[in-house]
Amino acid sequence: MVRVRIDVMLKDEILDPQGQAIERALPALGFSGVDRVRVGKHIELDVDDAGDLDAQITELASKLLSNPVIERFTYRIDER
Repeated sequence: MVRVRIDVMLKDEILDPQGQAIERALPALGFSGVDRVRVGKHIELDVDDAGDLDAQITELASKLLSNPVIERFTYRIDER
């Protein structure tokens, strides 16, 4: 069994209204010098280490966990 960590983010050219709202709110909370806030998803899965795990994760992330038109994903596999 291995732990897979997948991060899904909007592509750089796609507007991120949630990130923009956070960025606008930060100065009122006393945070300065923060720029280009982007919000995404972090998904963790425990999976059996069988077969071509990289291909399985890529298929899972591109078909179910992300929208490839507007999002990109990265993943890493950790031994448990």
